[in-house]
Formats: sequence, C-alpha cells, structure tokens
Amino acid sequence: MGIVKISDQLHDEIRHASRVMERSINSQAEFWIKVGRLAERNPNLTFADIMEKELLREKQIQGAVSD
Repeated sequence: MGIVKISDQLHDEIRHASRVMERSINSQAEFWIKVGRLAERNPNLTFADIMEKELLREKQIQGAVSD
C-alpha cells in the first residue's frame, strides 16, 4: 500500500461523493480509480456497461466460491 498525492480540490470532491455514496473517503477514491482503470481498458463501454460487467463478474466469483 502506498500514498497517492492528490489536489485539495479532488480530495474535497472525493469527500463529498463519499458522504453521498455512504463510503469511506478511501473506498470512494478506490472505486473511482477502479472504474477509471476499467474505462481506459474498455473505452467502448459506458459506465452502466462497466457496472453490469463487474456485477456479473462478482456473481460468477461468488458462485465459484459457493460450489
């Protein structure tokens, strides 16, 4: 684990979003980083497509764990 230096403005935006989404500031930042990485890797997908794909992937992982 490391430290990521970000601007005060971005930190404020993360703090606001974390309150709205009921996540910790770190969890909100991690979510945005993950979604951004997925968006860069899949430029043809919308945000909704990315979320649907990730939900399906998680269901598959949970199904494999419970088998």
